[in-house]
Amino acid sequence: MYSTLTRRCARMAAAGALSVALLAGSAAAAAAASPTPKPSPSGSKYASAAPGSLTIKASATEAKVGDKVTFTGRSKGLAIGSKVVLQHKKGSKWTTLHADTTIKQGSSYSLDYKVNTKGKEQLRVMDGATVSPTVTVTVK
Repeated sequence: MYSTLTRRCARMAAAGALSVALLAGSAAAAAAASPTPKPSPSGSKYASAAPGSLTIKASATEAKVGDKVTFTGRSKGLAIGSKVVLQHKKGSKWTTLHADTTIKQGSSYSLDYKVNTKGKEQLRVMDGATVSPTVTVTVK
């Protein structure tokens, strides 16, 4: 009985290994045979043919908890009325804050935000795929 069970397990392991090898080989052959398709425009608000640029400047580089800091800047290549959101770096990820505005006539924007977390805040503004440089505000 033990030898029958051992042979059955060995056959199942061999069949599994053969299946994996066949699948890997057919996937590699399919990838080599067909060229990678180019992505089509998605039509989302984040897709743009030529990304623009954003600048940012903070009204203060140091602030106390609860103070309002005004962020101003200019855009280039973005439509007037485009929505600009403020983001801060939390760990290694950028998260969007509850602060946004639109790009005004003359390609400028102004955005107020009340700082609530002590420490060095790395902040930026974003419009779709267009991101500004980072500005740092130290909150005491």
